[in-house]
Amino acid sequence: MRIFYTTVVTLAVLLSLNYSDGAIALPLEERLKQSVADPTQESNLFILATGVQVTGVEEELQEIAKRAIATREGSDTSNSQLQADIQAILATGLFVSAQAITTTSPTGIDVIYAVEPVVVKAIQLSNANVLSENVALGFFQPQIGQEISPEAINQSRVAINKWYAKNGYLAAKVWAINPNSQGVLTIDVAEGIVSSVKFRFLNRDSNPTDSEGNPIKSRTTEEFLRREVRLKPGNVARNITIEQDLRQLYQLGLFRSVNVALVEIGKQVDVTYDLTEKPSRSVSPGGGYDDDTGIYGTINYQDFNISGINNSVDVDLQFSPRDLQFETTFTSPYRASEPNRPGYEVNVFRRRGTSPTFDGNIDLANGSNPREGRYGGGFSLTKPIDDWQTSLGINYTRISIRDRDGNISPTDELGNQLSFSGTGADDLTTLSVSAIKDERNDRSNPTQGSILSLSTEQSIPIGQGDITMNRLQANYIQYFPVQLLNKRNIEVLAFNLQGGTIIGDLPPYEAFNLGGLDSVRAYGGAEVGSGRSYILASAEYRFPIFQPVGGVLFADFATDLGSGDTVLGEPAEVRSKPGTGFSLGAGLRVESPIGLLRADFGINDRGESQVQFGIGQRF
Repeated sequence: MRIFYTTVVTLAVLLSLNYSDGAIALPLEERLKQSVADPTQESNLFILATGVQVTGVEEELQEIAKRAIATREGSDTSNSQLQADIQAILATGLFVSAQAITTTSPTGIDVIYAVEPVVVKAIQLSNANVLSENVALGFFQPQIGQEISPEAINQSRVAINKWYAKNGYLAAKVWAINPNSQGVLTIDVAEGIVSSVKFRFLNRDSNPTDSEGNPIKSRTTEEFLRREVRLKPGNVARNITIEQDLRQLYQLGLFRSVNVALVEIGKQVDVTYDLTEKPSRSVSPGGGYDDDTGIYGTINYQDFNISGINNSVDVDLQFSPRDLQFETTFTSPYRASEPNRPGYEVNVFRRRGTSPTFDGNIDLANGSNPREGRYGGGFSLTKPIDDWQTSLGINYTRISIRDRDGNISPTDELGNQLSFSGTGADDLTTLSVSAIKDERNDRSNPTQGSILSLSTEQSIPIGQGDITMNRLQANYIQYFPVQLLNKRNIEVLAFNLQGGTIIGDLPPYEAFNLGGLDSVRAYGGAEVGSGRSYILASAEYRFPIFQPVGGVLFADFATDLGSGDTVLGEPAEVRSKPGTGFSLGAGLRVESPIGLLRADFGINDRGESQVQFGIGQRF
């Protein structure tokens, strides 16, 4: 019922409503008048609100209070509506108390809401594991002792979210900030607690199901993968931890691609690692003919995921009517999930072929080319130390120099000694230590990063030859991504610098051989030199041509540092090896199911040219 009569308005000489913490009180005489006239009219009497104001706070809180109330200037209000307005103002949590004071106007009433704001006195964290109260207080310190300000609170919220992001907490954020009348701000955070860690296997098309809708099956066991990742349910999802997990999963060598998906469910996060598995078994038969062996057959078997836990075996077999050669290696790598258990490797081998050290225009006394035979085995332990992959091993090798028919030959046709013992056969037992720091972005085809390897190998003077020697080597490779020709595809500048020396006894077959496909290209194997010491430097510019073909420009240089005449029997000197060599050239790289195929054409400093073929990058 809307009242316009002046006589009725005049009856309400002064209507004053006082509310504190939700209580309502009308002047006693006014309530008596209304109750006598009609006891039901006190809450239902509608009167025009000719003015609405909020006092006692700054403009920001005034606007919030006005938005909270239903009473508007120019609209009707009532006793019950004013009471509801007071409750709405207090419900914002920004005010300690509120009163509605009304005064009559010629056509209605003016309403003044007198409010008292909350004064910020303290903060309190809820559900925080990584955010400390001291850190949070730093963002709210300017507000302590001040009238509450939603704008300032929001700025602090943003600052905390930035702090989470800066510190790598991917899904962490402020969920809500709730003030109370005592001035305490309760900061409720959702820090991205991991609810589950899952592994989803994809096919080559990145689909999680096959053509029949069945999930892609994996040979790798989930139990093994769960041990390999650091992120566990109950942990806070952090960028650095997820990156470490992705790197660890990729470095297993079992997967073509490794990605992660995070799904927020309320205040928690589901983490799913998406994995595309490589084929883990391969059998490669082959065969051929050469003057030394005659007709021969080969077979290679590889399995680098035995039992689904990343153990591997590699078997090479070469057989012919003349000879049987083999090399078998079993590897159980170090696993970060079992830090007290080192990785290990066991290998046995029997190899024979033309000796690169003694190959050339000097034969044995019977006119046969020297053959170098090796058989033996080794055992090594591996374990990371900080950023280095370290290895400790023991190896035994029986080395013999023989003619084509398998007869031992202690000297060549000039009488130069071919073994350290002088019998044509030596025993070499060594202890080896190596350390590798690998910071490449991809082991098989890196485009950036570096790898540094250091090694020492000390022989134990036992067996035939009584050899005491120490081999020291260092090898550094650096990769730089560039975009010189094509802005859409990454090109690579790659540099390799390596060197080594041997201290003590030096059997000639242990000399550093320089030249060949994996040394100075455009030279044959060991044609540059066979020395006690060496330095080898190479540079490559690698660029894509079209999928799956790439190109390479290269330069190689090597020197034996004048140490060729310090090797027993002087194999480099009597074969007129220059000791220093340089080459320039270009090549093609083709990705294939058996690996990266390599073809290089080079011209050396003698003006000679060669085309050489291989598998994998030069470095």
